Amino acid sequence: MRLFRSGCLVRTTHIILTWLTTLVLFLHNTDLRKCEERGELLQPVLFGLVVLLSVMMYFTVSLMDPGFVLSDSNTQSIEDDEELEKMMPHRESSQGQRRCGYCFLMQPMRARHCKECKRCVRRYDHHCPWIENCVGERNHRWFLLYLCVQLLAVSWGLQTAWSGITFAPTWQQWFIQNGFLLGALAVTGIFSVVVLLLLCIHLYLAAMNTTTWEFMSRHRISYLKTCDSEENPFDRGVICNLWDFFCVCRTVAWERVYSKRSNGAV
Repeated sequence: MRLFRSGCLVRTTHIILTWLTTLVLFLHNTDLRKCEERGELLQPVLFGLVVLLSVMMYFTVSLMDPGFVLSDSNTQSIEDDEELEKMMPHRESSQGQRRCGYCFLMQPMRARHCKECKRCVRRYDHHCPWIENCVGERNHRWFLLYLCVQLLAVSWGLQTAWSGITFAPTWQQWFIQNGFLLGALAVTGIFSVVVLLLLCIHLYLAAMNTTTWEFMSRHRISYLKTCDSEENPFDRGVICNLWDFFCVCRTVAWERVYSKRSNGAV
């Protein structure tokens, strides 16, 4: 049902923009068109598959559960709350689970309430307006993989659009001949820069085992305010962080991780 909510317009825009740009690249005298005319179909087919994969990945991260805190886990969270408090050193006893002031559920550590989704999200990173969904514990790795595929698609599209630009005797004729390709060049160029920046940022965050929210709002987050400015209680080293990020598909009790690091620091 989420497809028919407010995100429907954003997703429709994304699909139309993607396939219109692809159509322009195939209809003009680009490298893809030249390969088709020579009967060399490998490159056009691969490009089409990359674009299709990017669309599929887009809907995967857009429609999947980012890690919403469910109401039926509320009871278990309350039962475990006292145990978690006992596990923590006295100076950190205030860092246990707390009740969300919006949806009134017990909020695990690193979770945050999203006002757009109106739900609490585990290991909340940010709410992405382009996918119209939160990026959290369950879909963060898929979001990063989507950025990789999208970067391949838009950078390949950028090179293809550039290959189709032709010269003309006058500026007016040049704009008429290349108008659609210039539009495709602008779209793929802008998206290439944006996606590359996002990919680098989220690779860094994954390597440090932190989130956009924690990185930007560290001074306002209760369990990070007591740490040194360079200290990350969830950091296990780059290799372990990346392994956990991409390969560990389970809910992590961050209170226990935080407790162990706090006890070790005492």
